[in-house]
Amino acid sequence: MRYNRVYLDAIGYELPPVVVTTNELEARLRPMYDSHKLSTGQLELLTGITERRWWEPGYRLSDGATAAGRKALSQSGLKASDVDVLIYAGVCREQFEPATACAVAANLGISSDAMMYDLSNACLGVLNGVVEVANRIELGQAQAGLVVSCESARDINETAIDRVNRSKSVDVFRQSLATFTGGSGAVAVLVTNEELATERRRRLVGGAAKNAPEHHNLCRWGVQSLLSTNVTRVVEENLTAAMQRALDTQAGAILQRGFDLGMRHVMLPFMETHAGDVLKHGVDLGLKTWGTFLSKLGWAKEQIDRVICHQVGSGHRDAVLKGFGIDPDKDFSTFPYLGNIGTVSLPITAAIAEEREFLRPGDRVGFLGIGSGLNCLMLGVEW
Repeated sequence: MRYNRVYLDAIGYELPPVVVTTNELEARLRPMYDSHKLSTGQLELLTGITERRWWEPGYRLSDGATAAGRKALSQSGLKASDVDVLIYAGVCREQFEPATACAVAANLGISSDAMMYDLSNACLGVLNGVVEVANRIELGQAQAGLVVSCESARDINETAIDRVNRSKSVDVFRQSLATFTGGSGAVAVLVTNEELATERRRRLVGGAAKNAPEHHNLCRWGVQSLLSTNVTRVVEENLTAAMQRALDTQAGAILQRGFDLGMRHVMLPFMETHAGDVLKHGVDLGLKTWGTFLSKLGWAKEQIDRVICHQVGSGHRDAVLKGFGIDPDKDFSTFPYLGNIGTVSLPITAAIAEEREFLRPGDRVGFLGIGSGLNCLMLGVEW
C-alpha cells in the first residue's frame, strides 16, 4: 500500500489515574508465591514491566476514547463536524451492540453525515483503523477521520489473580504472564488529507501486511460460558472474589434464584496465551513483513531513523529488534511503565516519543505492529 496525500495530523491520549506497580500485583499473588517459595521480583524479571495503569472501577471506555479524541481535535484545530468517519478500534468494547463508536461520536458531537463503526483486530486495531481512513482519503470519500480506542486491563487482571491464587499452580501462573503485562489507556489518531493537515507533518507513506492465521489459537481473550447445576460451586471455583462477596447481597440472592429457575450459564472473562509460541511465530511473521515493508516503500533498513513497536515486554522487544537488525537506539519503549495496552500501545508510544523529542520532523519512522491472529501490519511515516 502507498499513499500520496494522507497525514497523521494529531495523536491525543489519556492515561488512567490508578498506577499499579508490579510489586503490588505480586503482593496480591502472595498465596501462590508462598506455596512455591517464590521470591518477589519474578514478574518484573520476566517482563521488564515495573508498573501499569488502571481506570477507576466503572469507568466507561467511551469516556476514555472521548477524552483522547478531544485532545487530538484540540491539537489540530479541527472541529468534530470536520470528521467524516469515526472508528472505534479497541479490543475492549462496552457491549456487543451498538458500536462503542456511537457513544464516542455522541460525546464529541460528530456530524450526523459521518460514518461510524467499530473495528476489531486484536492489538492491530488502531493501525487497521488508520489504514481504513487513509484508503477513504485516497479514494476521495473523506477528508478527515478519527480512530479512537480505550483499553482496560483491570477486570482481566483481577480474574487472573484470583485464578492463580485458587490453583496455586506454576503452570497457571505461566499461562497468566501475558495477562499481567496488561495496562490501560486511551488514544485517538486524527488522519487527514493534505488540505486539512495542520502542519503537513507525519505523512503516511504506506505500509505492508501479512498474516499467519494457522496460529489463531495461540493468544485468546474473551468470555467463556461455564455450565453448572450448583451456583455455590461455580462461585467458589470459578468466579472472582467480588462475585463471591455478592452471594451475601441482594444481587447474589437474585443470581441464586436465577440458577434455581434453570439459568445454567455463567459468563467469565479469560485470557489464554502461549507466550513462547506467540513470540517465535510472531517474530517469524514480522521478518517476512519487514522485508515486504522495506521493498514496497523503497526504504533501506539503514534509512529508517526511528521505530515504534507494539509494546509487549522486554523479551518481545529484544527479539524483534535483533531479528530485524535494528539498532536498539532507534527504538522508543513505554512498556516498562505503561505495560501492554493492546491497540493503544503503539500510537500512544509514538505520541510520547514526539513529546520527548525522540521523534523529530523529517525522521523516517516505522510503526511495527504484530497482533494475535497472527497478523502483522507495518506503516511508514515521514515525521
